[in-house]
Amino acid sequence: MGENTFDHLLAGWRQDPDVSRGVGATLPSHHSHCLGCGAENPHGHHLVVTRNAPDTVVATHTFDARHVGAPGIAHGGAVATVFDDLFGFLLYSIGDLAVTRKLDVEYLSPVLLGLEYTLQASIAERAGRKIHMAATLQASDGALVARSGALFVTVDFEHFKGPGRPS
Repeated sequence: MGENTFDHLLAGWRQDPDVSRGVGATLPSHHSHCLGCGAENPHGHHLVVTRNAPDTVVATHTFDARHVGAPGIAHGGAVATVFDDLFGFLLYSIGDLAVTRKLDVEYLSPVLLGLEYTLQASIAERAGRKIHMAATLQASDGALVARSGALFVTVDFEHFKGPGRPS
């Protein structure tokens, strides 16, 4: 798991701080063991996210038995995880490091296991260090199943060093 060390992740951002791609391009995962998008995380969601506008990203996702809450229904925390990770992909479009300050999820109907859903997130507003984002989760028939709002705040690399981390 050496490639997922803190230093490796920061090095990736330092070497290529503008990892945003053109509209229609698939964005790189945050890291290989990320709970939301890491292909090597056996418990993860394995999101594949595409930038479909300058400040909008989209993904499809099917929740499965690893994400169960009530029988046949995705756990609310699993749904929140997917929204939070999707918001993280918007950071590629602005080229800044930021962290989740607040995440709200409104569950409008049960998110059923085994069905494909479409997620879309966009930047609603940016004011100084604050980035307000909004997202939706829709069923294949277009029905709105859940929506989310988030506040992220930009940080510098030193934020991730934090107390107890080697400098």
